[in-house]
Amino acid sequence: MGKHYEQLSAEERAVIMLMRSTGASVRAVAEQLSRSASTISRELRRNGDRSASGRSALGRARKAGDVGYDATRAGHRARRMRRKPRRLRKLCRSSPLWQQVVKCLRWRWSPEQIAATLGCVSHETIYSAIYAIPRGALRRELTVLLRQGRAQQRPRSRGEERRGRMHDLPSIHVRPPAANDRLLPGHWEGDFIKGAGNHSAVGTLVDRYSLFVMLAKMDGCSAAAALTGFSTAFAPLDASLKKTLTYDQGKEMALHRRLAESTGLAIYFADPHSPWQRGINENTNGLLRQYLPRGTELSQYSQRDLDRIAWSLNTRPRKSLGFKTPAEVFFTKCFDRTAQSTSIALGS
Repeated sequence: MGKHYEQLSAEERAVIMLMRSTGASVRAVAEQLSRSASTISRELRRNGDRSASGRSALGRARKAGDVGYDATRAGHRARRMRRKPRRLRKLCRSSPLWQQVVKCLRWRWSPEQIAATLGCVSHETIYSAIYAIPRGALRRELTVLLRQGRAQQRPRSRGEERRGRMHDLPSIHVRPPAANDRLLPGHWEGDFIKGAGNHSAVGTLVDRYSLFVMLAKMDGCSAAAALTGFSTAFAPLDASLKKTLTYDQGKEMALHRRLAESTGLAIYFADPHSPWQRGINENTNGLLRQYLPRGTELSQYSQRDLDRIAWSLNTRPRKSLGFKTPAEVFFTKCFDRTAQSTSIALGS
């Protein structure tokens, strides 16, 4: 546990003044107040009255039993110094830098992304500046824009599984090494984001290599809805970008064999209660909750709305990509592979 320090009180300063006026030593004063001797020494050095004395006068005062310490004056000076800032805040609310930070927050950028882009302020400073804002509309707006809108984290364990189990599922442990290594696009993680009362849902798909996101509108939370929604989402992609899909063991994937047939994907399932095995998708779902808050009726969002949300996320700089955007990484790799295939074809 860290050390806890309390400022000297007015009564303690009065004791210091009286004892020092009688010639008591620093250690004697410290013992009387149950304080460290260094605390008393610092107080005398900082708040002692040396303004009109000089070194020789101070020595004569000590011989006379008066070290020039005045409790009232020391208290005033201590309070004044506590109010005085050690240095000016880098993110004053009137500064152009603060205005730029607020603009980036409203673009749904995280403080870490903002800090890496601006290069002149740390993400810790941004967090401190946000939480230093007095309670009011601006503080509520900016804290909601941060990654986690909840007041506190929810526990990892959420009780007994009540969704039922599917059997004979292809396990994540037999997923090919190419999917584990994240060297090429085309290996996806998937999930559902549920809406109000678990009556509506949006399908989320994330490419493990580039963090590129696709959102699929779902007509409900059933397995049939998942089959239709995910098949539609994967339909425009080239076969080279549809290699594997890793999912949890939710009942909405009961028709996974038909999905594999319609898309050409090899589908694998994570272990029960193991969200870290699909950590990229879990993190992405947390980011998406900035756009699709918990308790929202998700059926109100059209596919065009979902595409706009996905594009906003795909054009954010990401730390794990060297602050490149998922769209930049995904499409650059696709173009490189297309150009390589074309050159091989022309050469042959």
